[in-house]
Order: sequence, then C-alpha cells, then structure tokens
Amino acid sequence: MKAIVHEGHPDFEGLRFRTDFPDPEPGPGEVKVALKAAGLNHRDLFIVQKRHQVSDGPLVIGSDGAGVVTETGAGVTGVHAGDEVLIIPSLRWDKESPAPPDNFDILGFPDNGTLAEYIVVSEKQVALKPSYLSWEEAGVLPLSALTGYRALFTRGGLKKGETVFIPGIGSGVATYMLQMAKAAGAKAIVSSRSQEKLEKAKKLGADLVLDNDQDWAEALEGKSVDVVIESVGAATFNRSLTLLKPGGTIATFGASAGDEIQLDLRQFFYKQWNLHGSTMGSIEEFHKMLALFEKYEIHSVVDQTFDLKNAVEALQRLKKGAQFGKIAISIG
Repeated sequence: MKAIVHEGHPDFEGLRFRTDFPDPEPGPGEVKVALKAAGLNHRDLFIVQKRHQVSDGPLVIGSDGAGVVTETGAGVTGVHAGDEVLIIPSLRWDKESPAPPDNFDILGFPDNGTLAEYIVVSEKQVALKPSYLSWEEAGVLPLSALTGYRALFTRGGLKKGETVFIPGIGSGVATYMLQMAKAAGAKAIVSSRSQEKLEKAKKLGADLVLDNDQDWAEALEGKSVDVVIESVGAATFNRSLTLLKPGGTIATFGASAGDEIQLDLRQFFYKQWNLHGSTMGSIEEFHKMLALFEKYEIHSVVDQTFDLKNAVEALQRLKKGAQFGKIAISIG
C-alpha cells in the first residue's frame, strides 16, 4: 500500500513516500479501514524530529484519519464493512479519568498511523462519521478536537456564560476550541501576532481578538476571564495569567514556544488560581465531543489539502506555523 514512512535516517531526511508498504490485516476484535483523508498535528513533527529512532524500524506516521471499513475481524459486532468512520487516536484510555492510564499511547507512535491507504485498529477505536462533514473535515478532526474538548470542559471546567481566553489562535486545536466554546454558550477571546489569523477568528465567532503586540489587560478594560487554555508555553503563559480572574482556572496541554516558565507563587496562591494539565482525552470523551459537534454541526477549519504523496511538503508548512486550522491529506 501507499504510505508516508519514517525510516533509515533521523528527522525529515527519513521521511519517504512508499508504494510497497505491507497491507495490514485485521485480527480478532479489529477492523480494517480504507482511509479517505488524514490530518497533520504538531505531534507528527515531534515524532519525526525527536521520538522515532532509526533503530525502531519503519513507521507510518499520523494520528488523524477517516475512511470506510473494508474488513472486520472475528468477534466484531458493532462495526460493519461499508461503515464510514473516524479513527479515534486514543489507545488504551477508555473512560474519562483525571489522568490517562500508564499504558496510554497515541496512534502513530509506536503503532503505525494514518498517513497510509489502510489502517487496522481495535473496533472501539472507530466512531461513525457525521454525515454533514466532508472527508477532509472528518479526516483532520480526531486528535485536535479531542484535545480541545478535554482542555476546555473536562480540565478547564468551562460553563455557559463564562469567558475563555485562547492564546495562539490559528492552530487546529485552537480553532476547534473557539467553535466549541461558542457552541457551549461561552464567550471566547483569542490572540495572535497575525492580523490575518485574527480576522479569520472573528469570522469563526471570537468575541474579542488581541494582537500579541498590544497590552492584553488594557484591551480588556479591567475585565477578567474565567478560564485560560494555554498551549503556547513560555512566550504567553505569564501574560495569560494577567487576564485570569481570582479563583479562575488555567489549563495547559502544550508548550510550542518553550517548556519552562518562571512563576510568581505568592501571586498564584493569593489569586487562588487553579492550574490543570491536560493530554488529548479518552474514548468516552471523544464520543462526548462528537455529540457536541453533531448537535451544533461544527465544521473543521481546513487550511489546505495535500495529496498523500506530497505529505512531506504539508509537514513543512505545519513546521513553519503558516496554517490557520488543520492541514488535510487526501488519500482515497
């Protein structure tokens, strides 16, 4: 089968488009899916640049995908050949819990991922595709939407009528969080250094957009927010705290601009702030997220679509941070 494989060399040098990668076959309790579309995530860059080693052997990268079930293994009863499905990338984390189990993994490393013509996963790793979504919109949805849902609601505790601040609008997760927050009846404030991205955020429903070069607290005119969802890291973390109300919650799931921060602990405990970490989410949360999407017919924001053979070029675009929303890979 055709696939984007990382092998032989570290970093981007090891990425190649292969037409001869072995087809997977379903075992008991598993389903085989002919993928129609997939999506890219910053996780893919991290796997290629840091985590996957040459000694690990060939790896098909990718965590997002959607397609059509072609075969089912023994004992599969809830999924049938011909079903249009989303791939759930959360492995061995079935129920919502304060933290993932020790054996939790994400599809695409160390297991083969979705940038291929076919994938085999457990029956519980698929969910029926919402009919209103195109293949590209469905293919880019799973990892980012689940990450955003858990950060916003499970860990951030966002409620109707509250205000959330989402710095770094433009990423796939951020565009999903903006739409989910609005669907849930919350107000959403976002930030970016790009005026183009801020204008697009307004069209998605952002109540207020902040330029990274302006004084955020001044722009809010003394008002504060109930929840901050941080994924940028060192570049914005402490600035984001200046907007958070006493007793408010900041949830973080990423650190694209640096892992380490300096924190004024005295200010933190006097303000009675809550700091919550978050990582993707469980299969149970995936189904809750999908129900929210279907209720309000939330669409994925697709930045560009690339053919599978051009996926390395797509990864370079992701690396530059030029996208608004998700980058899709067309497969079938």
